[in-house]
Amino acid sequence: MQTTMSRRAAARPGGAERPSFKGIGRAVRYLTNYGREAALPYFFLIIATLSQLAVPRMIRNVIDAVTSGYIADQVLQALEEIPAGFVSVALPQILEGLGKPADLTLEQLTSALQADIAKAPQSLITALVAIVVFASLRGIFAFLQAFWAEKNSQAVAYDLRNDLYAKIQNLSFSYHDKNQTGQLMIRATDDVEKVRLFIGQGLLQLVGAVMLLVGTVIILFSTNVTLAWTAMPILPFALVLFMFFGTVSQPLFVKVQQKLSVLNTILQENLAGIKVIQAFTREKEQQARFRTAADDSMNQAISVSRLFTFLFPLIFMTASLGQAAILYVGGEQIILGTLSLGEWQEFSLYLIYLFLPVAQFGFIITQLGQAAASAERIFEILDARSDITDKPDAIELPAVQGAVKFEDVTFRYFGGGAPVLNKVSFEAEPGETIALLGATGSGKSTIINLLPRFYDPTEGRITIDGYDLRDITLDSLRRQIGIVLQETTLFSGSIRDNIAFGKPEASDEEIHAAAKAAQAHDFILSFPDGYNTHVGERGTTLSGGQKQRVAIARALLLNPRILILDDSTSAVDLTTESFIQAALDKLMQGRTSFVIAQRISTVINASKIIVLDKGEVVAIGRHADLMENHPIYAEIYNSQILSHEAESAAQEL
Repeated sequence: MQTTMSRRAAARPGGAERPSFKGIGRAVRYLTNYGREAALPYFFLIIATLSQLAVPRMIRNVIDAVTSGYIADQVLQALEEIPAGFVSVALPQILEGLGKPADLTLEQLTSALQADIAKAPQSLITALVAIVVFASLRGIFAFLQAFWAEKNSQAVAYDLRNDLYAKIQNLSFSYHDKNQTGQLMIRATDDVEKVRLFIGQGLLQLVGAVMLLVGTVIILFSTNVTLAWTAMPILPFALVLFMFFGTVSQPLFVKVQQKLSVLNTILQENLAGIKVIQAFTREKEQQARFRTAADDSMNQAISVSRLFTFLFPLIFMTASLGQAAILYVGGEQIILGTLSLGEWQEFSLYLIYLFLPVAQFGFIITQLGQAAASAERIFEILDARSDITDKPDAIELPAVQGAVKFEDVTFRYFGGGAPVLNKVSFEAEPGETIALLGATGSGKSTIINLLPRFYDPTEGRITIDGYDLRDITLDSLRRQIGIVLQETTLFSGSIRDNIAFGKPEASDEEIHAAAKAAQAHDFILSFPDGYNTHVGERGTTLSGGQKQRVAIARALLLNPRILILDDSTSAVDLTTESFIQAALDKLMQGRTSFVIAQRISTVINASKIIVLDKGEVVAIGRHADLMENHPIYAEIYNSQILSHEAESAAQEL
């Protein structure tokens, strides 16, 4: 089925997705739900970054303290060995070489050199202690920023998953008809995780890289303007490079997630239908189908990897060229004596801080591309509009009597194609039992899906006690309708939990009464744990008939005024069916009931039998009238009676 995303792609020239980062921006705004906690990682990041920026200056002080003490000692020794006459002549050159004031006397120079030697150890210790302090601060606050960023990202993922689940629960049947389960699952799991990783790591790294880059540029220009300008040309080039790769990569990541969704859908379908696959020995074919999807997913991932295997070497090559230029210019300044070894080492470390963010941007752009693609897919669901919603002025449906009326109801799936129902009209008085008969595809299930407003009619209207279903709230409508669908669905948990699914506050007495009415009480008590017996996934620990009776008990516990039974005795044997039918006949008294049954014998006493053919009502009446006046009904009845007699004769033989 075509998903929303694929339809959007198809609507564009060439089917290409335009890159968009709006989704990731919306996801980041989820952090605002956590106020100060959301700001903590960035506060800690500022302290950690400032501590990191302070270290090269301390290292410069260490080197300068060592070199100045060493040079002072060597100069003093040289002055003692040079004759006094030569010292006075060479003093101006010595002062210039040492960077001392030109008006110093020999005695003042000697005193200054001795002071440099004396303070060198203290300067060294001070600088080393400062390095340890700043390194410790950086380590502590780096840990705090990582912890709080991870905590906040997990909170955002929690909110996104809950919002997704709530949205999926409230989307109409038509949305689920058009979107596969595997597609929705991958968005609630893998897509959310990619967004979480960016918020918890990539976003913090991005802010940290920008801060480190800006801080480093400021320090470089304040330290040595010539060297700073030598390094600057790589920055605009790197910025353009990242913008280009970000634009190109984001649509590729969208395709990666689409391929992964297809793979997940096949996996989900195969796990759900494993019994059918093994029964029909289709393992090899399904393995080939899965392998094809896995190949597509892998090839798309390789395409993205190919793009980034070109990006990262290009980044490192750019950084290396910048470093080579710095080595040349800095080397010239050292030779000319305008740059000390400490200043050179400081600048070299800051140069690493300049190139490090540039290299980080390559990894960040990868996470950003993935997260942006995933965020778009997440918000496609969150922004999806349900076809079935409450009107702004919808009212609460009061306790109903159960008068149901279909008025010229026409229904088409997705609003187009041939009508599934065509101008269907009938009335059900309170307490009547309405039986729906017809061949597969005649529209029986559509009628009962329209009653609880799983779908809305394309044309016409449906009323309960005179209220148009579109004028009342969904909750107030569905609370008064009990449903037992043909496809029985039970949930992991105890039998008691499944019976009380629609009324969790029900007492044990109410649950037991509903189970007895559905002929389920006795088989439940036969289990060692009784009503606390665990029901496996999709009710696998129960037989088909047992699951059906638990589902009937679940509907009866609500004591609804309107009851819908979609072939609810199809999974039980004839003996059990007779018991259930007797209970249902009693319970349907006083309720408006709609019954779909394949066997006429189960609805022969219905107040009205509606015969459908190709979406149209071809007959309405009681059994006797229909047998006399409507050949289609008589044909269905006779074929079933003859079939039943043949089965009985075969059993007797």
